[in-house]
Amino acid sequence: MQKILVANRGEIAVRVMRTAKEMGIKTVAVYSEADRNMPFVRYADEAVCIGPAPSSQSYLRADKIIEVAKQLGADAIHPGYGFLSENASFSKAVADAGLIFIGPSAHSIEIMGSKIAAKQAAKKFNVPMVPGTEDPVKDLAEAKEIAGRTGYPLLIKASAGGGGKGMRVVNKEDELEEQMRTAKSEALSAFGDDAVFIEKYVGAPRHIEIQLIGDQHGNYAYLFERECSIQRRHQKLVEEAPSSCLTPDIRRAMGECAVAVARSCNYYGAGTVEFLVDEKLDFYFLEMNTRLQVEHCVTEMITGIDLVKEQINVARGNKLSFTQDELKINGHALELRVCAEDPLNNFLPDTGKLEMYQIPKGPGIRVDDGFEQGLDIPVFYDSMIAKLVAHAATRDEAIDRLCRAIDEYYVQGIQTTLSFGKWAVQTEPFRTGNFDTKFIEKHYKPEYLLQDDPEVEEVAALLATSVWDKNKTQPLSAPTSANSSSGWKNRRR
Repeated sequence: MQKILVANRGEIAVRVMRTAKEMGIKTVAVYSEADRNMPFVRYADEAVCIGPAPSSQSYLRADKIIEVAKQLGADAIHPGYGFLSENASFSKAVADAGLIFIGPSAHSIEIMGSKIAAKQAAKKFNVPMVPGTEDPVKDLAEAKEIAGRTGYPLLIKASAGGGGKGMRVVNKEDELEEQMRTAKSEALSAFGDDAVFIEKYVGAPRHIEIQLIGDQHGNYAYLFERECSIQRRHQKLVEEAPSSCLTPDIRRAMGECAVAVARSCNYYGAGTVEFLVDEKLDFYFLEMNTRLQVEHCVTEMITGIDLVKEQINVARGNKLSFTQDELKINGHALELRVCAEDPLNNFLPDTGKLEMYQIPKGPGIRVDDGFEQGLDIPVFYDSMIAKLVAHAATRDEAIDRLCRAIDEYYVQGIQTTLSFGKWAVQTEPFRTGNFDTKFIEKHYKPEYLLQDDPEVEEVAALLATSVWDKNKTQPLSAPTSANSSSGWKNRRR
């Protein structure tokens, strides 16, 4: 393998290219017109524009991507995450073109891409399941019969879904018909497949996932777990490894179940098996992600394993470079997704120019990003601009180190999740490890980010002093406009 085309953009494109360069492998970037000035384009050895800004006309153009790979003599394609990374047809098309897909087979992607097929495969290996259906629900009558067995509340989920689309909670029977109709409609619109299944609703679980990797010789290893319970809109914001709640025995049991899921579909490459964990620490299989996860960085920090390097070597046909017994947990790592979103306004995406962009440095700090100062945040793609990772000997030290790094992370021109991240990891529920996927719903209010802010307090004190001095020497004037703004407020991170 001499040259890899990276079929992705931003930070993950740079991440893959860095490892490839360390391995002496040339890289090719493909980019949209909106990404022409992005760092990943310059970082690659070669770069080709493949279309307009909308992903449907660029990053999702499998035919164009494969054509570029063949024209430039690439041996393999790395899909990163998102876009075509879990597209079985793309994996097959890459192989049919005589190229190597750096990921699992189309067969594995297809099975695990369907939540129903994945549950059926995993059940053969006695992996714990949330009570519910194993096949798509045919009609309302069947749904009512299933609900009678599982009880309420229950969850209707799109078989081909993800990210909360096609998912509805049903609290009582008279809601079932409407919620089922809505879930099927959303599923059809988002995924082109209206198949749904039903399972018992686990009200406030923890979301814990197991990183695994397998080679093409039947060897597997799990690289421990990641805690991913702090989410908004079913999408993660803060991740850590290891979880603060698992015992060694539960960790081992979950890891072995994750490997069993991989074996059920003859999986090879890097993958992640996700579980729901209830208050009794009973765990249930949720789904498998057949790709590199956004949060793979925290696993790399506590294991010392370069997952992208392992992916490439597995794709080359090599055996894993380590065994399960050789893996150890080294310290603790936390990751904050730095997203262009406003945590004071329901985490709505924000766009604009990065007027100031300065990343933190120092011991135990890692920043995987894809932007630089002066660039615009486009409206066409995911809102994440970077991943801030802190690693230390203990969880408390990692939290403190992350907070220090957040204070040193300067962004101006857009709103970001930095302030939320610092607040979240300092709360009592997070510090004590007593939280679940309802963390934001239970504990967060936007005004909390404005409290105990030294910068706000300092400005308020200076403003009060200024007003006092002015009133002593001048007559009382009309109040200033409520729409006026100041530099300190616009600098809020």
